[in-house]
Amino acid sequence: MKILIADDHTMVREGLKKILLEAFPFAEVHDASDGADLLKKAIKGEWEIIISDVTMPGMTGIDVLKQLRSQGIETPMLMLSMHAPEQYAVRSIKAGASGYLTKDNAPYELVTAVQQVLNGRRYITPQVADVLADSIETDKDKMPHELLSDREFEVMKLIVEGKTVSEIAESLSLSVNTISTYRSRILEKMHLHSNSDLVKYAIEHKLEL
Repeated sequence: MKILIADDHTMVREGLKKILLEAFPFAEVHDASDGADLLKKAIKGEWEIIISDVTMPGMTGIDVLKQLRSQGIETPMLMLSMHAPEQYAVRSIKAGASGYLTKDNAPYELVTAVQQVLNGRRYITPQVADVLADSIETDKDKMPHELLSDREFEVMKLIVEGKTVSEIAESLSLSVNTISTYRSRILEKMHLHSNSDLVKYAIEHKLEL
């Protein structure tokens, strides 16, 4: 069995490898350190399952998932995140992920999740199920940040973290003009006027960015 894991933190990758090899001693566990590396290895190799961090420098795990699906690659992909399910679970599942785990729960749930996905089922925790149920509503009932595309949400997150347009462009491997366009679109969709408004919104709505 070949497993590919992706995370931009070495300690996380090593921790995941240890958990997986203890449960699946005959597995081959390979790793990737960012989204671009993950995409290249995911396309080049044949994997039973891919386990990826959601937020990584450059391409996010969700970006990679969408790219793979657009190329007809249907390898099951389990998403991991330090963020609560409210932030990325719905986006991940809608993009085609086979499950979503928080990193806090990974030591206890990862093996079960992998086994379930390898058996052809999705791994949906009760918490994620609640979030998915809550998401089945019309756009007019959604919070402004829930109307953003995955890329817009990622750009918003980086703006709130205090990154400049140039820093965001470099981080996501996009042009400054493209990031400026995303910023304008984000502000328009959320009916806000400035970066400080975005920061205030994130604090008021307790977004775990």
